[in-house]
Amino acid sequence: MAAVYSGISLKLKSKKTSWEDKLKLAHFAWISHQCILPNKEQVLLDWARQSLVSFYKKKLELREDIVERLWVYIDNVLRSRKLQRLLKEGKTVTLQISLVKVINERIAEFSLSGSQRHVGAVLSCCQAILSTPALAVTYTARQELLVALLSQLCWAACRHPEAAATVTPLFEVTHLALGQYLSVQQQQVNPRRAFGELTGHLLQPCLLLRHLLSAGTWAQAGPGQLRPALSRDLRSQLEAVLRGGAFQPELLASYKEELLDQPPPEDAKRGAMKSLPAPADTVIAGLADAGYCEPPLRASVVAGSAALLYRLFLDAYLKEGTQLLCFQLLPRLFGCLRVARLPEGPEPEPGPGLSTSDWTTELLAVEQLLTSVAGNNIYNIAADKIRHGEAQFRFYRRVAELLVRRPQASVPAWFRCLRALLSLNHLILEPDLDGLLAAAWVGADATEPRTRRAQEALLRALFQTYARLRQLPRLLEGVLGAVCRPAAEAPRPPVLAAGPASALRDCLLDLPPSQILDAWALVLDTFQAAVLPRLRGDADAALQALSLSALLHCLLVHAPCPDAGTPLPVVRRTRAAMDRMLRELVQPLLGLLPAPRGPGPGPELWLQKVSDAALLLAHAWAQVDAAFGLNCSRYGTAAPSGAPEGEAPERSDLPPLLPGVEARRWRKIEKVAARFDSAGRLCLEQLYLQRMKRTLVQAAGSAPSESALGTLRADAACILASGRDSLARGAAAAAAAPWDGQAGTVSAGTYPVAHWHLVVSNLTILAPYLGPDDVQDLAGVLLRTLPVNGAPDGPAAAKEEEEEGEEGEPRVTLGKLSQAVLCSPVFPELQTLHAAFLTRLAQECAGILRAGVRGDPGPLRQQLPWLFEEGPGDVAPWEAGPAKAGPEGSEPRGDMARSLLSLVQGGFPVRLEEGPLRRLLGLLDVVSALQLDSLAAPCHARYFLLLLSAALASPGGSCSPSLALRFLTACYRLLGRLQRVRSARAILKVMYASDLCEIVLTSLLRACRGRRMDVDGDGDTALWREFLQAAGTFLEQLLQALVQAKHSLVLNFGKILAFLSEAAAGARPGQRSPPGRQLLLVALTTLCRALGPVVRERRPQPEAPEALPGLLRQAVLRTGEALQPWPARGPPPTAPLAAVSALLEADLGLHPETETETSQGPDGTRLSHPALYRTVYSQLLAELPALARDAPAFGAAAHFLALFVRAPELHPAGEPVLDAVFHSVRRVLADPAVPAPAVQAIEPHLGALLARLLEAGSTEDFRAMLQCVLRGLDLRNAWSADRPAILSALTLIKLLLDCPVSEGQASLFWRASPQIITALTLQTREACQEQPAAVTVVESVLDVLAVLLRRGEGAIRNPHHVSLAFGALLAVPLDRLAPPELGRVFPRAHSVLFAILQCHPKVMLKAIPSFLNCFHRLVLSVIREGRQRDKGGAEDLPGVLACARLVERMYSHLAARAEDFAVFSPFMVAQYVTEVQKVTLYPAVKGHLQGGIFLILDLCIEPDVQFLRASLPPGVRDGFKELHSDYVKYHCAKHEGERRYAV
Repeated sequence: MAAVYSGISLKLKSKKTSWEDKLKLAHFAWISHQCILPNKEQVLLDWARQSLVSFYKKKLELREDIVERLWVYIDNVLRSRKLQRLLKEGKTVTLQISLVKVINERIAEFSLSGSQRHVGAVLSCCQAILSTPALAVTYTARQELLVALLSQLCWAACRHPEAAATVTPLFEVTHLALGQYLSVQQQQVNPRRAFGELTGHLLQPCLLLRHLLSAGTWAQAGPGQLRPALSRDLRSQLEAVLRGGAFQPELLASYKEELLDQPPPEDAKRGAMKSLPAPADTVIAGLADAGYCEPPLRASVVAGSAALLYRLFLDAYLKEGTQLLCFQLLPRLFGCLRVARLPEGPEPEPGPGLSTSDWTTELLAVEQLLTSVAGNNIYNIAADKIRHGEAQFRFYRRVAELLVRRPQASVPAWFRCLRALLSLNHLILEPDLDGLLAAAWVGADATEPRTRRAQEALLRALFQTYARLRQLPRLLEGVLGAVCRPAAEAPRPPVLAAGPASALRDCLLDLPPSQILDAWALVLDTFQAAVLPRLRGDADAALQALSLSALLHCLLVHAPCPDAGTPLPVVRRTRAAMDRMLRELVQPLLGLLPAPRGPGPGPELWLQKVSDAALLLAHAWAQVDAAFGLNCSRYGTAAPSGAPEGEAPERSDLPPLLPGVEARRWRKIEKVAARFDSAGRLCLEQLYLQRMKRTLVQAAGSAPSESALGTLRADAACILASGRDSLARGAAAAAAAPWDGQAGTVSAGTYPVAHWHLVVSNLTILAPYLGPDDVQDLAGVLLRTLPVNGAPDGPAAAKEEEEEGEEGEPRVTLGKLSQAVLCSPVFPELQTLHAAFLTRLAQECAGILRAGVRGDPGPLRQQLPWLFEEGPGDVAPWEAGPAKAGPEGSEPRGDMARSLLSLVQGGFPVRLEEGPLRRLLGLLDVVSALQLDSLAAPCHARYFLLLLSAALASPGGSCSPSLALRFLTACYRLLGRLQRVRSARAILKVMYASDLCEIVLTSLLRACRGRRMDVDGDGDTALWREFLQAAGTFLEQLLQALVQAKHSLVLNFGKILAFLSEAAAGARPGQRSPPGRQLLLVALTTLCRALGPVVRERRPQPEAPEALPGLLRQAVLRTGEALQPWPARGPPPTAPLAAVSALLEADLGLHPETETETSQGPDGTRLSHPALYRTVYSQLLAELPALARDAPAFGAAAHFLALFVRAPELHPAGEPVLDAVFHSVRRVLADPAVPAPAVQAIEPHLGALLARLLEAGSTEDFRAMLQCVLRGLDLRNAWSADRPAILSALTLIKLLLDCPVSEGQASLFWRASPQIITALTLQTREACQEQPAAVTVVESVLDVLAVLLRRGEGAIRNPHHVSLAFGALLAVPLDRLAPPELGRVFPRAHSVLFAILQCHPKVMLKAIPSFLNCFHRLVLSVIREGRQRDKGGAEDLPGVLACARLVERMYSHLAARAEDFAVFSPFMVAQYVTEVQKVTLYPAVKGHLQGGIFLILDLCIEPDVQFLRASLPPGVRDGFKELHSDYVKYHCAKHEGERRYAV
């Protein structure tokens, strides 16, 4: 090989050697150790470089593939480990400038033309150079090369985004180049040079690239997707480059000279660094240059970059005294936006204005600029007015005029910009307030959710601002002026939707009564002067009247109600305003209603709007007048004067609908309101409801008179009849739109929901006075509008549901209202409605079952009469009771059972296809939502038989096995629930329990043999297990009801056992299907569980006192036979485990003497299946860890082991069963394959098993268990990282603490408690020394420690032993825990401290400093995690708030023990103030901590306060003064007020 490499330099330079050979020779020379050349690395690199340089200088002709291979060769060399090793060893390898220039030229060629020739290899070479510090010096030493490279990389990505996505290393190279440039920029001593490089070469490409990255140009999924982390890093680097070049600290004087016209200081003129001329104009000129990108894109770039540059400028220069400087840049950047260059006045129609997307972009930029001003306190109103001649105010006024004169109500940012201006100064918007309210509220049709939220936020801010200024009437003047303007061609949106109404309602709560009355009078005056005179026949005036009525309705209904403490002048003024409104507004409006008189457009529209306005005001007046009269005795009542001429007032003791409007006129008004499904109709219903309330109030304390009852019934019927047709249409077509809850927004689409809301909200008033037909109709509507089977209320409702999820606004739908009624605890108390609903629901279920009948339904009318009942008046044949006999003396119960059994055996004649079955499944969900405990006995029997018929029905061919199984599970769950209610015995009067069991099991066994219950697959297996559990629960509840009723126990149990025995022996074992075997096993297990307690109680049965033990013995034998053969390998399934547990329990119940016998041989045992029990025991000892992930199976296994321990005769000879079971439990807890959630799920079963072990074991056995547990806490387990052994020992201690123990065992345990506490402390220290800390161990230790200290109250007598727990708390590294981990550890540490404080008061005599030290660490962790951060952190706030509440609670406990902690209270306050001064807390966190420390300040006496003021450091002292001021102002004042009302 040496001959091959001889003269390598000559061969590489020779023209006779082909380029393929040269490349091969160079490659092998680089990787071979046999090629020995002086400075070989430099020679080979220079050869490749010179070849490429010559090619690009046209001095050498090469093929394209050769050029590509040369670039790849250089890339391989630069990335080779050999070169990296040589560079680390200090060998010099020089990279010539010519190669770097060629790389820059190739990247520039790609950026200009988009040609990707060799660009991938070139970028890879550049990446290798920049990522190697020894090679990157070529760029950093020649800064102009790095600037050129960075500029061309940014241009390449911006000009060819599609190509940039396919060129893999482009963004990685840009990331490296930015990093190198930032390091050079930070070391730059000449700020003028850095500024010139940025503005001359980098400003435009950096801004453009950042805009594209922010817009997500390369974020779409695909081969060119940019990693989010890399995109984020690139944006951060670009911002750092812009700030480091344009806004350096050394340039502050230059910006002041330009923006403030301040001459530079003399020392700056004499220094080396002269001021830079017009830096702001230079940056803005580069930003606004029109040549660096396309016009549409440039507008977006300028808009986004203006806000960015302003933020960077503020970050660099904002400090005290530079606010004016920071403002002066704002108008210049704002001038770059297109909105700033729009002509004055509204936008002309023919000109090409900005599109909605353009407005969105521009207004987002304006919002960011204004938010930066507001968030950084740049605008000081007084300083701007006094010192700067309102320079800032004039600019903000110009922006406000632009926004108001060119409204963009479809853009959320437009509302946010106005809100930002309002937060600066309300006077900015004051001159344009009328136009603002017209554009942003009255005329704004904000339909998109984000726009609605922005509009609501602006209106809420407006109301809050003017409420604080006590100028609400001024704000309402603008609203009224906008409402009273002539409307455009488009219809007006509702003035008071949910958002504005909520804002106005919240505002009224903070206003004094005089302000509200002024606003009320203003609306009345405007209505009376501007709208009422021209209302007759004018459709536009009718729309204005409706808007003003909605506004006045909101003012009236949500105004604070006067009471006994209200000043008398306010009450009189309120009474006068109410009288004036009734006399001058409500009654004239009602007088216009019978017909539209006079010419005018749109008589129907006019009539609807006038009726809506009049009835809305009438309803508001009646409601408010009633509330004021009830709440304030000095308010009085309205005089019934003012009736229209020609109508004499009717005399009646009953309250009228409205004073001054008689019944004859109301009948005319009703006819008008009935023509429209709108707000007027709803308000008329509200008036009738209000009259019902007044009538009931008048009759309070006595029964209503006959006339009052007649009025109540008539009003209730009128309310229901008013919306019956609309509600039926809305429920049938699912077309009712959701309603926002505002009376003024009710339309034809939302009226059904509003009417239904009125009805269901007042059911307790309406239901007692409804007739039978109305009650039936109401029950039918309730059932039809329920969202059965998860179906929404229709397409409109589905859309609104989605919108509600997005915007968080409450929306009322028919389904939600009906669901609320169904789940209400009041619903069963409305007996007539509840009974009617149950009847209608039963008829619906029966109708579905009738529709599935195959063949002639005639005979079924006698066999299944409950399916053919037509109405609630039908009397079922079973309701007559069991004494009624048939024509031949046969008992009806037996006849019905035989009839039903014959139907089941011959194939039940009801078949349900998928559609009806799903519908019936939805109705079963409705039944399950009812409170079944309130069912009467006949209704209970009917529902039981309906559910039984549904369970017996055959699923059709279109039903999948999983759907059929789900349906059967639902049926049997409901049947089981029916057997747990008070009227459960009702079904036993209809049918014997044994017959029911035979019918159910016959049907299920036929279904199993028909293979309609496939149990293949994990999902189907889970469904099958749920079904078995539901069926077993039903049978168990049925047999329990039989035992409680004491109905022929021997006869019923004997028939059930005979049937099960016949079923088990009716087919050969090999031919029985697995589902059938499991079902029989469940039935036999249920029988054993039901008979066992009866036999153990030895209840004397008059007919056969010894028969029940015999039946139980037969049941035990049959169950044992059904369990054979037992699966000898693997973990046994849940059903056999539960069966063998019940079998052993029943077997032990048959032979109670086995509990007292100490030992018996296997041949002398009286138990039925000892071999089976021992087999199961041995298997469970081996497979118990495998069962731990299945909680039901593990529970059955633990129950069997607990029973096995009770039977010493079953114990294997020479084997300690207690030790074997205990060690098996330890293996479960120490198994790493058992997850923590599974351990938590099986802890109750483990506790019961351990309790049985302790009961059966001696003190020595307990000592052995305790020693085993202590070995698990040995430190060697921590050193060997055996964490499962530690966790198992901790769990065992916690379980042992919950077990009842004997006196000797308790004494032994508490004598070992100091050793346990010491071990826990050492384990905590070891766990916290790990990196990261073993948080699971720490959590378990703290749990055990808290329980140990609570249970050790009075048992741990030495306070020193309790003090050992402080060591564990001090070892926990609270400062190193992540927020989720801290959220789990903090409550546990708090529990330990609380246990010490509450249960061991003697410890506090000497350990208060240690206690306070531990508690202060908790407080410190809350302060650290509750501080406000620049980015992120808010997602962890709920957990921090929970910890802060615990701290406040502990402070309250410490304050309650003033005698112990009063001396330490100044120390605690000083610690708190010192730490709080270092951070800015979230207000909610600060509130909890401050509330707690106020309680500690209660313990401080005046000398303590003086001591703190004198001894605290200066900064902390100010914080304490502020804290103490708040303490006196809020805390002391609150308690002073409480003492004022104390006896």
